[in-house]
Amino acid sequence: MRHYLDHAATTPLRPEARDAWLAATHTVGNASSTHGAGQDARRVLEEARERAAAVLDADPIEIVFTSGGTESINLAIQGLWRARPEGTQAIVMPDAEHHATMDTVAALVEDGAELRSVAVTPEARVLPAQFAAHLPGAALATSLLANNEAGTVNDAFALASAAAAANVALHLDAVAAVGHVPLSFRTLRGDAPVGEGLVGMSIAGHKIGAPVGIGALVVARSARLTAMLRGGSQQRGLRAGSQDVAGAAAFATALELAEVERVQEAARLTAMRDRLIAGIQSAVPSAELLGDPQRRLPGNAQLLFPGAVGESLLFLLDIAGVAASTGSACQAGVAEASHVVMAMGRPERDARSVLRFSLGRTSTDADVDAVLATIADAYARASGASSGALS
Repeated sequence: MRHYLDHAATTPLRPEARDAWLAATHTVGNASSTHGAGQDARRVLEEARERAAAVLDADPIEIVFTSGGTESINLAIQGLWRARPEGTQAIVMPDAEHHATMDTVAALVEDGAELRSVAVTPEARVLPAQFAAHLPGAALATSLLANNEAGTVNDAFALASAAAAANVALHLDAVAAVGHVPLSFRTLRGDAPVGEGLVGMSIAGHKIGAPVGIGALVVARSARLTAMLRGGSQQRGLRAGSQDVAGAAAFATALELAEVERVQEAARLTAMRDRLIAGIQSAVPSAELLGDPQRRLPGNAQLLFPGAVGESLLFLLDIAGVAASTGSACQAGVAEASHVVMAMGRPERDARSVLRFSLGRTSTDADVDAVLATIADAYARASGASSGALS
């Protein structure tokens, strides 16, 4: 039996989202067509947009459906860069961001952007005061709402307020946070002037039980953003192309269910996560919890296992039927030290010795028990095998 503890990478498809997707596929027609069939598809699409907006506390017109988190992040950052105020060159970015953000910003730096890096705390937190100090005169700013590896939840309202005060457009990556923490785009925007403060928030459907390949960027109606894809005027001209009606219906269904369950699930996952952490540290006393011990995502447990290569631990756990990760799934197959852990002030040796266990909707006590039954032996074996690799 396989015990799945990698929900932060992707979580199982919700049956209700699958049913919504299948039902929507029976609606034949392009949502941009003016005939009856096209308008039937349009109705399903716009109802999904309205439902997503209701959950995220945004206006329906502010929901731009995308293929997922990576596209949403690229659209936000590249779109804001291309529409930046004249004379601005700097992009403000914390050091522990997801690679979808880091790699996008790196490409823009090659095109002439100036990077202003914001250091994070040893818990992977972005301090609003530090963030604010880098904002004056910047073209745009971006930050994780919750760190996808360490699980630390940032003060999104303080970051948005700082950006608004500095007259800088802000993008928040909410991919890891959606379904786990309350999200209100309207509250986070506050009364910021046009083009200032929070103007974009990225979400991926497969993190909440929708199919892979659907996501959204919430874009303030007042935002100045240049499209990456051209060829049509769909979605305010921000994302050209025929829209995924079935994906949107599944996304809205998963988003609604995640919000309905959020408070109860957070309590359940927090209790399960804390038992997992306590059990691991009992079996492996040297194991150290990373990230903020309190203000963290309910299902996240990132631990440092001194003296053991994370990839070795991952392999041994997988043999025992336990699926975990060493960090972001976007870096899967690449044996590299975690940039997040190093941004937290840890040496590369530590950054190669971490595992992330992430729980979700389908997680059970049996999954936790499976980890606790095998972690001590896996650590002992990985420590022996890793003595040379980490030296």
